[in-house]
Amino acid sequence: MATSLTLERVASSEWLVPQSGGMRVPGRIFADEETIAQLEAEVAVRDGWSALRQVVNVAGLPGIVGASLALPDVHPGYGFPIGGVGAFDIEQGVAVVGGVGFDINCGVRMLATPLSREEIEPDLERLGEDLYDTVPAGLGSKGKLRLSIAEIDRVLYEGAAYVVERGFGSVEELAFVEEGGRMEGSDAGAVSERAKQRQFGQVGTLGSGNHYLEVQCVEKVLDDEAAAAYGLELGQVVVSIHTGSRALGHQIGQDYLKEMATASTKYGIPVPERELVCAPIESPEGKRYLSAVACGSNCAFANRQVIAHLVRLSLARVCGAAEADVRTIYDIGHNNAKIEEHVVEGKTRRLLVHRKGATRAFGPGRPESPEAYRDAGHPTFVGGTMGTASYVMRGTEVGMKRVFGSGIHGAGRALSRKKAAKRFWGETVISDLASSGIRVWAHSQRGVAEEAPGAYKDVEQVVAAAEAAGINRAVVRLHPMAVVKG
Repeated sequence: MATSLTLERVASSEWLVPQSGGMRVPGRIFADEETIAQLEAEVAVRDGWSALRQVVNVAGLPGIVGASLALPDVHPGYGFPIGGVGAFDIEQGVAVVGGVGFDINCGVRMLATPLSREEIEPDLERLGEDLYDTVPAGLGSKGKLRLSIAEIDRVLYEGAAYVVERGFGSVEELAFVEEGGRMEGSDAGAVSERAKQRQFGQVGTLGSGNHYLEVQCVEKVLDDEAAAAYGLELGQVVVSIHTGSRALGHQIGQDYLKEMATASTKYGIPVPERELVCAPIESPEGKRYLSAVACGSNCAFANRQVIAHLVRLSLARVCGAAEADVRTIYDIGHNNAKIEEHVVEGKTRRLLVHRKGATRAFGPGRPESPEAYRDAGHPTFVGGTMGTASYVMRGTEVGMKRVFGSGIHGAGRALSRKKAAKRFWGETVISDLASSGIRVWAHSQRGVAEEAPGAYKDVEQVVAAAEAAGINRAVVRLHPMAVVKG
């Protein structure tokens, strides 16, 4: 591929990569000028890691519909860019390993507490320490829920419902989990024994990397109607849980890189990047991979369900908040592939939508949303950094039409983890955040350096670009108070 690409500006926050060469559809990028300049700088470096090249590569995959999409938090990933969306025709399209990635159904569960910022502040130090001690975190961490292979299979089939049966949370809150906490089509036989063995003790663990627990308060309400629907109000304290399918999901990704490489050759599909190995959706290999993805998704739902229960226990111990009063606002993932119905050129079509570092953001009226949220559309969660705001957002009608009901999931990295670890020092980051009133408990100082606020783009610009494009709308702005990092 050429080291330079033509980008055409078609709106204030929308850019087009015209269809050329092996592209089956154009590329469409929703971003501000600063992000576009960064993408162009990346692509100018020969053999460099480039999100723009990845947008073009995805546009050349069989059966892709509409455009290869990138959202305002776009940055390079493996195969698909992070912040990438690709929808594929069921009969002609492919299931792509790089369209989901290695942390299958990594996502966020947000819990609403009955406490205000003023009420929780005196207990914040003790709460942070208790959460740090209560929720297992860090690389290779093990939880209190030990599972046999047979029990892991039940997690892969039943998702969050299985751990609810084991005493972690309530059946009622599953209505506020994407897919009800269980993806259909799972097949534990599509998951290797190695993947299952790696997960024996990891259900109910936070992990490392960019995963976190964050105690936040609502510092600004931006959409009164949607905020009321979600039960969010000014000054309210919430807790965000960001984690995924842990070692099981990563092993599924590794296993299927090999299996789908063979399938790509078998079906004669050119692969421009290793992680874009794929197979036709309706092929045995494609079906098997999607069954494994559903298993990984169910594992992630179960993982966040257990952690949510542990957070409730901690809030009750330290702050006196009754467990029943700590409510799940929503739980939604941002690394997945799902069969959905979308209107394309006036016709309703079933499509396999890959979202890599992008969340489902369905607008008003979709039956997949909880009934209580249906008029507003369901909430989405946009993580900033340990030192900056996060947002609750929602989908829009424009987003349904332009990006297959997808939304941003975070600020997006500006520096790789390696570069961030060289530029920042974990102890200094924690000290600087403490001086601004944000407390951090960390299992790894290097992890803090890798996730330093300066390693990320400005979340305010990312949110503004999504709003300017009309694809997502901000509901509330959240301020970090206490953070637990793996």
